[in-house]
Amino acid sequence: MNWITNYVKPRINSLFSRREVPENLWIKCDECGTMLFHREFAESLHVCTSCGHHMAISPRERFKALFDGGIFTEVEVPEAVADPLQFRDQKRYPDRLKAAQKKTGEKEAMLVAEGEVGRTPIVAAGQDFRFMGGSMGMYVGNAMIAAAERARELKRPLVLFSAAGGARMQEGILSLMQMPRTTIAVQMLREAGLPYIVVLTHPTTGGVTASYAMLGDVQIAEPNALICFAGPRVIQQTIGEKLPEGFQRAEYLLDHGMIDRVTPRGQLRDELVTILRILMRQSPRVHGDLPAPGPGTKAPEGADGATAKAPAATEPSEALRKAAQKAPEK
Repeated sequence: MNWITNYVKPRINSLFSRREVPENLWIKCDECGTMLFHREFAESLHVCTSCGHHMAISPRERFKALFDGGIFTEVEVPEAVADPLQFRDQKRYPDRLKAAQKKTGEKEAMLVAEGEVGRTPIVAAGQDFRFMGGSMGMYVGNAMIAAAERARELKRPLVLFSAAGGARMQEGILSLMQMPRTTIAVQMLREAGLPYIVVLTHPTTGGVTASYAMLGDVQIAEPNALICFAGPRVIQQTIGEKLPEGFQRAEYLLDHGMIDRVTPRGQLRDELVTILRILMRQSPRVHGDLPAPGPGTKAPEGADGATAKAPAATEPSEALRKAAQKAPEK
C-alpha cells in the first residue's frame, strides 16, 4: 500500500488537479464586472473594452502613452517639509507617506515631465489618485509651480491631468495655501502667452477643483468623470432634495457649460495635439515622418523606369482664343 499511497495516488492527483491561474492575468471592470486580459487592458489605456468605463491610470503609464515613443524627461520638483504639523491620526503622517510611496512606486502625488506629443513640445503634470487620494499638499503645490516655470522657461504649453480628492488634511492650512500659489502659477503662463490645458479625470474634487484644475484655457474631461467641489452625497444631505441623474459628472457639466469637451482616453492624444498646435499658431500636424522634398530632389520614375514628367499645360479652347482677340486693348 505504501507504493500506491506514496507514488501512484499523488501522481494521479497531479495529472488531474486544477492548475492555479495567476491573479495578475485578468482585471475585473469596476462598472460591468467583465474580466479583461491584462495585456488588452494595458493597450486600451485602462478602458474597459466591453462597456467603455475609464478606470484609473497612473501618470507614468499615461505619459508613456502620451509622449512620442513613450519618451519623456522628468522635471525636478523642490522638496517640501516632510511633516510640518507633526500630524497623527491612526497613523503618523510620515508612515502614511512611506506606505503610499511603496504602493505606487512614486515619490509623491504629482509627476511633472517634458517631451513631445505629435512633434509638439509640451510640459505635462499628472496627479496619481492612488497616492493618498491625489491630495494637494505642499509638494503638489511645488510641482505645479515647477511645471509652470519650466513651461515658461522653454516657452511650451502646459497640460495638466487632474485626479484628486482635494486638500491634504495632514498639512492643514499649509495645504489650503497651495490654492493661491497654484493660481499664481497659472497666471504666470497667461502673462507669458502660453496655453494651459486641463484634462479632468475621475475624480477631481475639493480644493483642486477650486484652484488650478478649473483655470485652463481649454477644459477637457474623460467620460463619466466626477468633477465637483463638494460631492453629490454631501449636497443631497444638505439641501434634502434628490439631485438630477448624472449630477456633477463630465457629461452633465458639458451640457451646462462648465467644460469644453468630453473626450475618450483613446482619442485624447490626437485632440490635444490639434488644440495645442492651434493655440501655439503652428502648422497642422503632419502624419508620418518623411520630410518634404527639397529643390534638388530627383523626380520619381514611372513604372517603365522613365522619369515621370509633369503633365503638359492644357491648350486654351477656341472660344477663349476668340474672346481674347475681341477684348479691347488697354
